[in-house]
Amino acid sequence: MDNTTYIALSRVDTLMRALDVTANNLANANTDGYKANRQLFSEYLVKQKGPNALPGDKQESYSQDQATYRDQLQGSLRQTGNLTDFAINGEGYFTVRTTQGIRLTRNGEFHRRMDGTIVDGSGNPVLDNTGRNLVLQNEEDLLSVSADGTISTQNGVIGMMGLVTVDNTQTLIPEGHFLLRPTTQTHTVARPEIRQAMLESSNVNAVSEATRMVEIQRDYDLTFQLIQTESTRNMNAIDKITAEPSV
Repeated sequence: MDNTTYIALSRVDTLMRALDVTANNLANANTDGYKANRQLFSEYLVKQKGPNALPGDKQESYSQDQATYRDQLQGSLRQTGNLTDFAINGEGYFTVRTTQGIRLTRNGEFHRRMDGTIVDGSGNPVLDNTGRNLVLQNEEDLLSVSADGTISTQNGVIGMMGLVTVDNTQTLIPEGHFLLRPTTQTHTVARPEIRQAMLESSNVNAVSEATRMVEIQRDYDLTFQLIQTESTRNMNAIDKITAEPSV
């Protein structure tokens, strides 16, 4: 293959990854607390070797998918009326205890188990600001959480909801079921702002993502046509060179 084909193939590779990322965003457009993934592209320059490289044309530019990062834009908050639903307005993550350790989440769709423990959708206990499970007594049914995370029932204040963050949110590793694994030290949010009976929607704009998918597909088709054209040109050149001279 010639250099043109190699460069085009590098573009195809990044476009395939872009299609996967965009499709995943679309699939989670209605997932509460989901943050869209974005790609970070960069130009990868390679010096041409050999004495035949032309002046001013001694570098080849390849397309490189350098990284994927999460878009931290706040999702819209919507009213649910469920007293065990919570949305974070601003920075921060709820903390839950899993069998693999402490995990973080922006999805505040919680439930109350029969024993009074507040859990997430996977049954993981939600933690307070001291790292203990949030547990309500059997007779406590008037749950109230203020904006700063203070938890109250008809028996008075029973604790504070644990809201934490990390210095670099891009270091959080997604593990499925709305969970994120911290790889650095977490610290308490200085000014938490929690909304009870509300949930944070996904920050994915379905229309924009669908448009992006069409653009990626069109770009992929054009690039693949270039590869096919180059392949045909090379085969025709080889046929002419190897053809027996006419008598």
